[in-house]
Amino acid sequence: MATEFEELLGFLSAPSLEVKKAAVDIVRGLTGCDEGLGPLAARADISLPPLSRLIRDAPEVAAPAAEALINLSQDPAIAEKLIALGTVPTALDVLYKHGDPNISRLLVMLLANLTQVDSGISALLQIGDDKMEGLYISKLVRSFCRPSSGESKAKDTFEHVASVLVNISKVEAGRKILLEPKRGLLKQVICQLDSTNPLRKKGVSGTIRNCCFEADNQLQNLLSVAEFLWPALLLPVAGNKVYSEQDISKMPPELGNALSHERETVDDPEIRKQSLEALYLISLQEAGRRALWSVNGPRILQVGYEDEEDPKVMEAYELIGSLLVSNDEA
Repeated sequence: MATEFEELLGFLSAPSLEVKKAAVDIVRGLTGCDEGLGPLAARADISLPPLSRLIRDAPEVAAPAAEALINLSQDPAIAEKLIALGTVPTALDVLYKHGDPNISRLLVMLLANLTQVDSGISALLQIGDDKMEGLYISKLVRSFCRPSSGESKAKDTFEHVASVLVNISKVEAGRKILLEPKRGLLKQVICQLDSTNPLRKKGVSGTIRNCCFEADNQLQNLLSVAEFLWPALLLPVAGNKVYSEQDISKMPPELGNALSHERETVDDPEIRKQSLEALYLISLQEAGRRALWSVNGPRILQVGYEDEEDPKVMEAYELIGSLLVSNDEA
């Protein structure tokens, strides 16, 4: 005989919209605390399938269903089960057909959770499907980089794509897709570093850093967007001084123009640290070091180090500094 809890989950599949809404609202509430998450996770076999289906339903049902799945998918084991149910393609299909910005935002948050596990990354990248591989992430990047149409900062529909990008760039397959010159994804992503949204900025910074782990075999693809890459990596660590004409004369315009006058500094030490780590990975390659010297990068690092106060960021400066000095002496 079904328990009250099982009956509640059964109502998620009721033909009546009102009954489904009442049930999903209760389930969403349960996912907001450990006491509710436990039983739902224990009965994932009967709780996850209807919740996954409900994100295709009317907005008043789809939104609480998506919120419930976001809470549940923070557990990697639950995330794996959702991925096996096909939740990644379902979420993407609804994302581009629903048209409701609130639901779209929730679904991107769900994708950010699902791509914290390897199977979710593979599903999003469509690994194994030669004709479709990279299509989903290309669409997400386009949406992420599209100018917002009067959205408030509190309602940035695609801001959590930044987290998705960090997740997929942790694996070689994701970095390979982001670095493919024909797709042009890295260039689009880098441009979002100018965003005033801290989630976007930190996510883009982390994605660039992760892509630089491919510097040993994809340096040419990284440097093919040098006009955007060097400002993205060097300006956050350039300090707050106005550079001399002599220093600027040795830089390309995209760096020299920015450093020739007073500017806002990057307050987030994590972004500065990620930029230095990316520069270090590039500089491990001889061609990468030459490219960095060609834009007067070491001078920028020297000036930036003088202004730095965060101990961990200073360590990152010192690491790349010692690499450049040792190779220069050699």
